[in-house]
Amino acid sequence: MDIKCNDKELFVFKKIAHAAEELRMPTYVIGGFVRDKLLGRPTKDADIVCVGDGIQLAHKVAERFQPKPSVSFFKNFGTAQIKLKHFYEDEPGAVAHKHLIEEGNGQDVLIVTSEESPEEQVHERSALEIEFVGARKESYRYHSRNPEVVPGTLKDDQDRRDFTINAMAISLNADDYGKLIDPFNGVLDLERKIIQTPLDPGQTFSDDPLRMMRAVRFASQLNFTIAPVTFQSIKDQADRIRIISQERITEELNKILLSAKPSVGLDLLYQSGLLHIILPQLVDLTGAEYIDGLGHKDNFYHTLQVVDNISRHTNDLWLRWAALLHDIAKPATKKFEKGHGWTFHGHEVVGGRMVPRLFTKLKLPQNEKMRFVKKLVELHLRPISLTKENITDSAIRRLLFDAGDDIDALMMLCEADITSKNKQKVIRYLENFELVRQRLKEVEAKDRIRNWQPPITGEIIMDIFGLSPCKIVGDLKNCIREAILDGEIDNSYDAAYDFMMKKATEMGLQIVRNAP
Repeated sequence: MDIKCNDKELFVFKKIAHAAEELRMPTYVIGGFVRDKLLGRPTKDADIVCVGDGIQLAHKVAERFQPKPSVSFFKNFGTAQIKLKHFYEDEPGAVAHKHLIEEGNGQDVLIVTSEESPEEQVHERSALEIEFVGARKESYRYHSRNPEVVPGTLKDDQDRRDFTINAMAISLNADDYGKLIDPFNGVLDLERKIIQTPLDPGQTFSDDPLRMMRAVRFASQLNFTIAPVTFQSIKDQADRIRIISQERITEELNKILLSAKPSVGLDLLYQSGLLHIILPQLVDLTGAEYIDGLGHKDNFYHTLQVVDNISRHTNDLWLRWAALLHDIAKPATKKFEKGHGWTFHGHEVVGGRMVPRLFTKLKLPQNEKMRFVKKLVELHLRPISLTKENITDSAIRRLLFDAGDDIDALMMLCEADITSKNKQKVIRYLENFELVRQRLKEVEAKDRIRNWQPPITGEIIMDIFGLSPCKIVGDLKNCIREAILDGEIDNSYDAAYDFMMKKATEMGLQIVRNAP
């Protein structure tokens, strides 16, 4: 395997090497950057370990760039970071920014042309982030993942790494510049696609239980296999994940969901016992029960397939969460009806109610992202009912109104929910959903109902009838909305006004002011 760095990366490493030599600090590139370069994967952050003061080295390196990047450092942890903005400007999605390398006074200078605009600030993915830390030895107390740290050698630092594929280093020192230092045969494990720990896995995972989640995440991201001894150790120590903060667990869970085939990681979480602790509601979906020869599918593995299906079409994390949770309430709503079989009536409604509680537990956002997932869980059966014959425009209008701008995401989820092994069934279902999409477009073009609000507002109702905010105002507004959605009246102010006056008379309301 070859390490293929581009010219700009090599240029930066030379800068670091010169600064380290000036400080007489042995220095190395280590960890994920080395792994990903060997795999040919894109990477935009590099970890630098030095036998000395990492913060001091970071400041020394920053001085070698013009303009000088700021140094973020954390004395308590002995770490520092510099960010070279617009570094990967030639890559898709990055901001176009030119870098000129010039010779000046015998020293290379990196010049970034043009000023940074607010629009360009959002393109963080075009930056190269470099983190500096001094080599260290670590020891852990049983009930904490916060280690006691003392300065160490490169060997000490490699010994404490989580996996062999993350323990490889490249020397930036003059006597062996560019040499790969691989004491645990990480290159061989990359070739064999194996995840295993450098030292005894029992000790590695006991020291820092988050590494169990990381093992699963790397297996999912890289499509690697966790070595049997390593995986057995995860199963033996799964309960220790409880000492890890929820935020760190959820960060790894999100990365698993964002991998190309999330089912790999999700199934490993289940098989290891970790899922039973971090998200037991998913575990409740496992298994198929039979009565009188009638059974239901294993909803856990169905869910994994739905997540994989959705992942083939979008990188949207929250749409993947909606796929993961779309059937979450099936265990709570499961019933066996004699002569009919298993039912899960109302699981979409109950599931929608579960979403806010699950997001709170997992320390996920409580904002529009949660509301998006909740909405899709609640609505994921609605388009299926529209595949039947003789569906009215009213039903289409209601779905457009309820889904709003999320209608396309909802349709994508519904199509991903088709997991039948019968190819003819799949083709038929997809054709039906295509007909629903066409009906949605037709009704939308005719009625402009998406994100629609009734033409008569609550303020207008209160003004005409001299009312304060009250239930009557809401009831009258809802009557107008329902009449339009049902196609009883046109979606216009005049039709809505006439309907309102009729309903107001029935309710005994008196006009105190003429309509505007």
